[in-house]
Amino acid sequence: MLETLWFVLITVLFVGFFFLEGFDFGVGMLTPFLGKTDTERRVLINAIGPVWDGNEVWFITAGGAMFAAFPGWYATLFSGFYMALFLMLIALIGRGVAFEFRSKLPNTKWRQTWDWIIFFGSLLPPLLWGVALANLMKGVPIDAKTNYVGTFWDLISPFSVMAGISIVLLFLLHGALYLALKTEGELRERARQAAKRFGAWASAVLLLFVLLCYFQTDMFTRDGIIPGMVPLTAGMALLSVHFFLKAGRDGWGFIMTGLTITLSTIMVFMSLFPRVMISSLNPEWTLTIYNTASNTYTLKVMTIIALTTVPLVIAYQAWTYWVFRKRISVKDHLEY
Repeated sequence: MLETLWFVLITVLFVGFFFLEGFDFGVGMLTPFLGKTDTERRVLINAIGPVWDGNEVWFITAGGAMFAAFPGWYATLFSGFYMALFLMLIALIGRGVAFEFRSKLPNTKWRQTWDWIIFFGSLLPPLLWGVALANLMKGVPIDAKTNYVGTFWDLISPFSVMAGISIVLLFLLHGALYLALKTEGELRERARQAAKRFGAWASAVLLLFVLLCYFQTDMFTRDGIIPGMVPLTAGMALLSVHFFLKAGRDGWGFIMTGLTITLSTIMVFMSLFPRVMISSLNPEWTLTIYNTASNTYTLKVMTIIALTTVPLVIAYQAWTYWVFRKRISVKDHLEY
């Protein structure tokens, strides 16, 4: 029972991370292109300035929860995917440094360099997350001792690359819609146009990825040709974005991309449960929530702490978004 509860809680943490950090990554990737001047690029960065670091905490918390609740899963995942996670960490560090350092000097070259670091620091993590999630769904070489016996290049395949591209496009759409809600004037119109372009691409590539899942994973053999309302609702939510944009309902469009991200993440974890890492060498060597979990006492203590502190953290972060809900423009006093 507690193993299932913590699997669900870790799923919730990853949902929060992808939903919130998704538009951060999208804004970071769009900054060098939507911002035609240094002031406009500063506006775009300021749109996520008060919240981006708090959004990353969801990933740190998810990793910590995984380490405490399922140490066997944590050990195999972080050792087997070490290079991918290392590259992701370097990208996140570079992006965080860029946010703080880009405006320390007025030199144009200096600021453009940091803007491109923000771009690549926002592009690489979702790309690598797509690769990681695709491999979790497909299976990786894990031996009888729960060791990952493959290499970094074993994680790279057309299926995993397609998953990475899908997430990148979805986050670009999510970020563009966030900017449409947070900016004014010409910047807002550029963001809306970008959302229309990326919406079509995201829908097409995600559909192709779902079709590949039929051949590369056991999602459909376990759950049937129509695997429940979760993936169907995710697809309908994504397709509806076009109509909301056409009607000028940017807020509803943003809600729909958020719903797509939420349900897609849930779908990945549903396709795994009760497994956490599938062994492609032998199904009996697959890691599950039962053979990787901590003892019952540890899970009980963690549950008590989580149920008392997590609501406070969520309330604080919600308050932060409420405080910084105002739109910003080039006419505002910008934080440099």
